[in-house]
Amino acid sequence: MRFRASILILLIALLTSCARTPGGAVSPSANQPNPYQPIPYVKLKHPEWSKNAIIYQINTRQFTPEGTFRAAEKQLPRLKELGVAIVWLMPIHRIGGKNRKGTLGSPYAVQDYYSVNPEFGTLDDLKHFVDAAHQLHMYVILDWVANHTAWDNVLVSQHAEWYMRDWKGDFTPTPWWDWSDIINLDYSHEGLRKYMTDALKYWVREANIDGYRCDVAGFVPADFWNNARKELDAIKPVFMLAEWESRDLHAEAFDMTYAWSWYDAVHEITTGKKKDLGGLFGYYSWNQSAYPPDIMRMTFVSNHDKNAWDGTEFEQFGKGVEAAMVLSAVGEGMPLIYNGQEAGNTKRLKFFEKDPIVWRTHPNGDLYKKLVALKKKNTALWNAHWGATMIAVTNSVPSKVFSFVRRNETDKVFAVINFSDQPQTVTFKESLYHGRYTDYFGGQSVELDASTKLSLRPWGYQVFVK
Repeated sequence: MRFRASILILLIALLTSCARTPGGAVSPSANQPNPYQPIPYVKLKHPEWSKNAIIYQINTRQFTPEGTFRAAEKQLPRLKELGVAIVWLMPIHRIGGKNRKGTLGSPYAVQDYYSVNPEFGTLDDLKHFVDAAHQLHMYVILDWVANHTAWDNVLVSQHAEWYMRDWKGDFTPTPWWDWSDIINLDYSHEGLRKYMTDALKYWVREANIDGYRCDVAGFVPADFWNNARKELDAIKPVFMLAEWESRDLHAEAFDMTYAWSWYDAVHEITTGKKKDLGGLFGYYSWNQSAYPPDIMRMTFVSNHDKNAWDGTEFEQFGKGVEAAMVLSAVGEGMPLIYNGQEAGNTKRLKFFEKDPIVWRTHPNGDLYKKLVALKKKNTALWNAHWGATMIAVTNSVPSKVFSFVRRNETDKVFAVINFSDQPQTVTFKESLYHGRYTDYFGGQSVELDASTKLSLRPWGYQVFVK
């Protein structure tokens, strides 16, 4: 009898803790998590100041004839006028001497994570640069190389066990790459993780920097970055950029990742390797479907790796570069300006030697200034959750002309870009773009409706705003 009573009590408990849906599925009790409830993928909080920011990369060695922080600081008002919000300084640490490449070496071969490269100045000079940027309401992030060090980094003698070894038991560069001037770290060591996290925190506290661009971030375990972000945010809200293209890094560590595949798609189109826009459609489909909405991707037509504004690659981009610049700014993503782009830099900057940028007034500067001003003002073009999703507008020449709308309750943008070397005349099928706009580059008011027909020059573009 006592056994039957116990069974009855158990059945009553089960019945009261579970309820069945009309389809017969058991729903969780109030005390249990709902396995069908969507959970936000992005758990970090982006700094408020990143909502409509664009980023500018400074190669300190080549940015000025002097190649110093103090000289670069004098250019900050010009960058402010250009519309720059985030200044990314390439690695600022001492460069290793052992197995160095070239005369001056790669800034990505770090000798000491707590040092300042005397080529660029002193710690006080760096602090002065950051303070000057902050006074202009700009933010500074440092390039951080966590995956590997120089052969003569201080850790080699202090903690040789923190390094990876090859099959012979020797220190090893990153596998499969010609990075002979560096050796890989091994993040299976708790001590290394704490050391690297403490070093990251040091520069936030000591120099008051605002975050990091993290070199080959995907070569370092994501759980290391997740924890590092938490410890950095405990000091001040930071902005983190990963040199990687992965959804996983957005969850808890990075505000922004690289859009390498965007660059590749645009480059193939503008160099004639692709005769249609399939690569762009693929990128934006992937970006919208596979990535969470509250993230940022960095779109760019050049950086220190690609350096596509110079030498042979500069000629290959040709007149299509302006079209790429426009898409990088009005499409989803945060545009990067690589130092020298605004001056139409026509040479490949040397990486291991001194090779200053030749500065000049160039139409690229005016175009970027107009694009950045539009991005800052028009809320539909803002970053992450602050901005609006791109919606494709089907046109009559879909293999050559890329057209889309971004809109929210306040603002709307309709962009039409000819990614071909031939003039195109296009009409549009949906009504999404209908309405009265201002032609952003022309300045006149226009009414767009079902009868609208636009004529675009080779590599031409039109951006309509309301």
